[in-house]
Amino acid sequence: MKKLIVLMLIGLLALSVAAVSAERLQDDEDPIRVGLLTDLTGPLAIYGFELQYGFELGLLYAAGIDPADYDSIEDALADVRLDGRPVEILMRDNSSDPGIAAEQARALIEREGVEVLVGAPSSGVTLALQQVALDYEVMLFVAPGASPAITGDNFNLNTVRVCRNTFQDFLAFVPYATEEIGTNFVQLAADYDFGRASAEASEAVFGGVGINFVRETIYAPLETSDFTQYLQAVLDSGADALLPIWAGDTSVALFQQIDELGVNDRMAIVAAFNSNDIVAFSDPSTIGNVSWIVYHYTFPENDINDWMIDRHVQFYPNPRTGGTYHPDLFTECAFASAQSMYMALEATGGDTLPEAMVPAIEGMIFDGPKGTYYIRPSDHQALMPMYVAELANLDDEAQAFYNLLAEISPADTIPPCLLTGDFAERCETMDDEFYETLFEMEGVMMEEEEAEE
Repeated sequence: MKKLIVLMLIGLLALSVAAVSAERLQDDEDPIRVGLLTDLTGPLAIYGFELQYGFELGLLYAAGIDPADYDSIEDALADVRLDGRPVEILMRDNSSDPGIAAEQARALIEREGVEVLVGAPSSGVTLALQQVALDYEVMLFVAPGASPAITGDNFNLNTVRVCRNTFQDFLAFVPYATEEIGTNFVQLAADYDFGRASAEASEAVFGGVGINFVRETIYAPLETSDFTQYLQAVLDSGADALLPIWAGDTSVALFQQIDELGVNDRMAIVAAFNSNDIVAFSDPSTIGNVSWIVYHYTFPENDINDWMIDRHVQFYPNPRTGGTYHPDLFTECAFASAQSMYMALEATGGDTLPEAMVPAIEGMIFDGPKGTYYIRPSDHQALMPMYVAELANLDDEAQAFYNLLAEISPADTIPPCLLTGDFAERCETMDDEFYETLFEMEGVMMEEEEAEE
């Protein structure tokens, strides 16, 4: 009897998916609905607003619509068309809860006719969304969840990530880590998928250049507010450097307590630079620190980044303070994700089915806020420039906190292809021509820069 019930449920799901797919193919006059799964009230809310604002602006830019010609972002978005069809964004707040996000995604597809999913700030949420996208035959554009598992063990063909993964963070920083910091590291990481997968990535990257991890990674819950016991374990480790792998609002408490307990007097702190409103709460003793950063609006010098900055400042007040709000840490990759989605749908004539979109995505190359983006065919992981910077101040009114030390080429931060199982052979068979193009284009770009200098 139980077996019969299970088979009936599977059959009902298959019928539901088939009905959704058939509906998508029947009526080309309906809007293309995009489900944006984000966090506006949970521990990663600061990134959730970055995702929303960046994606909206990226969609407008890709569609050739300038919001400066409108009274509001909403008015501008209402004029977006793709192959004659309106494009609508349906946003849901999941507070970084995977179960809630999966339920929201299913409801958006079944009840609202959503044809493409985008999200999420939490890597744990993103892993859940990957299965929903596979079950319902829709594409998922990952932004900005950074766990390597998303384009590794958990990969499916419906997944594309135009944002970086944490392997690229650590690869960008390798030259500085080996030259400027001691060789005995200890890690303190958030105890969920992002923290665990990223800790493994850092061990692989830094361990490969001679850095020793003196003990197993220390894990703490993401919602931790009192880090005393975890930081005491860090102090007892005898390490030369602490590598915190953390995200979201609780980062402020973590770094305040690192200072209060004198951890930064005993060892170097090797931490990624975070969103501006988080960095602004840093202890002044951190001025002069050098680290990697995904993006800061003051770094790229190109027309697309300038366009994004101008419109962002014009239309989006800071969700915390209501003041002037510049593009932040993940605004850029959300913008680029919208660009890639729109360009793929242009290539398919508005066909949103994965079987049409995947060929358009694999090997896609385009210009975005950070420069040139390359989507690797094998695992749909994008490569793009990364940055190493020095914290110069904490009080600039425009949050121009950094001195840029280096822009790292996509060719120098190529993450390993981590596909497993039936997908593993893609790593060996699909990327040779892609890498040739990448190195040729980056080489030409570097020669042009040198000639200009």
